[in-house]
Amino acid sequence: MAGIKALISLSFGGAIGLMFLMLGCALPLYNQYWPLFVLFFYVLSPIPYCIARRLVDDTDAMSNACKELAIFLTTGIVVSAFGLPIVFARAQLIQWGACALVLTGNTVIFATILGFFLVFGSNDDFSWQQW
Repeated sequence: MAGIKALISLSFGGAIGLMFLMLGCALPLYNQYWPLFVLFFYVLSPIPYCIARRLVDDTDAMSNACKELAIFLTTGIVVSAFGLPIVFARAQLIQWGACALVLTGNTVIFATILGFFLVFGSNDDFSWQQW
């Protein structure tokens, strides 16, 4: 039952984050849909870590270069997702209020993705790898 509560709370967090992103795009005051490009970063961010988890054996306690590279690439993707709305606002493609809403949505979405890997990331019977 704890897994269902975690899954529901993570889906609620994702919905709240996407709501902030849509508000930054669709409010009549802003009415620019350039910030939707951060959706690519939402999809790309977990991919390096998922690939590294499949390739690396977790038996050794030492840090692994493959996992470190995956974390580095994921960090680059997340920083790019936070930088893109700021670049759009500086180039005056979007307004600063829309940028703030998109950055708030980014924070919520990436916290939700992190929460997913923390809750479902272990290799026990309650793992995301079974899906």
